[in-house]
Amino acid sequence: MAEARLSADNLALAPGRKTFSEVMNSGEIVGLSGLDGHGQERFLEILAGLQAPASGAVTVADRGMSARVETFRQAVRHRIAYLPRDRRSTGIFPALSILDNFAIATIGRDVRGGLISRRARSARYQKFHKQLGIVAPNGNAPITSLSGGNQQKVLLARWLAHDPRFLLLNDPTRGVDIATRQTLYGVFRELAKEGVALVVLSSEIEEIVTLCDRVLVFRENELSATLAGGDLVTEKVIAAMFGRSQ
Repeated sequence: MAEARLSADNLALAPGRKTFSEVMNSGEIVGLSGLDGHGQERFLEILAGLQAPASGAVTVADRGMSARVETFRQAVRHRIAYLPRDRRSTGIFPALSILDNFAIATIGRDVRGGLISRRARSARYQKFHKQLGIVAPNGNAPITSLSGGNQQKVLLARWLAHDPRFLLLNDPTRGVDIATRQTLYGVFRELAKEGVALVVLSSEIEEIVTLCDRVLVFRENELSATLAGGDLVTEKVIAAMFGRSQ
C-alpha cells in the first residue's frame, strides 16, 4: 500500500491556545491521552471533520493528491473512518438489523441491476464477521440483540468495509470484555501492518502504552507531550497529563 499521511498543520484546539503540528503516517498507531475534556477528543473530531479548529488546518495526502479536510463528508471521501465513543447514541441504528447497520455507509456496493442485493450484502458482511469474530445468530437479527462488544465489532466492520486509509477510534474498547479487547488489538495491529494509519483515543493508559507506537498527551486544550520509544511508559504519560516533567 502506498504511503499516506494525515496532517494537522499549526492547529489550535481553542482560542488562545498554543498551536501544534502533527503527522499521522501509514502503518503507525498513534495514541491520544489526557484528562477528560483536555482536548484529545476535540483533536480526534477535528481530524474526522466533525469540529472546526480555532486555527490551522487538517490535510490528507495520498497517492500524489493533497486536500484539506474540513467536513465529515470530505473525511469520508478521503477514506478517513471515525468510530465514535458512544455507540448507542451516535453509532448504531437500534431499529435496524445487523446487516443493515453494517452496510448503511456503503449501501451502493450492494446494488445489482438497480436493486439492493441482500445476497451481495451478506457476502460482504461474512468477510468481517469472520475477521472480527462477531458472535451473532444471523445478519437479519436486530443489532440490539448483540452484546456491547459485538455491536462495537459491527460498527468497526461498517467502516472497514470503506477500505479506510486512516482509522480514527474514540475509546474503541470502552465497555467490552477482555476477549473482545484482545481481538480488537489484533485487528488494529494487522491493519497497521497493511498500511492503515490508526489514531486511538483511549481512557486507559495501559492500553495506549501497549498498543501504540507513540502517544500525544493533551492538557488544557494544548499538546502537552509526545512520547515514543523508551519514554512511552505509564509514569511519563501520567506526568504529562498533570503538567509535570519526568
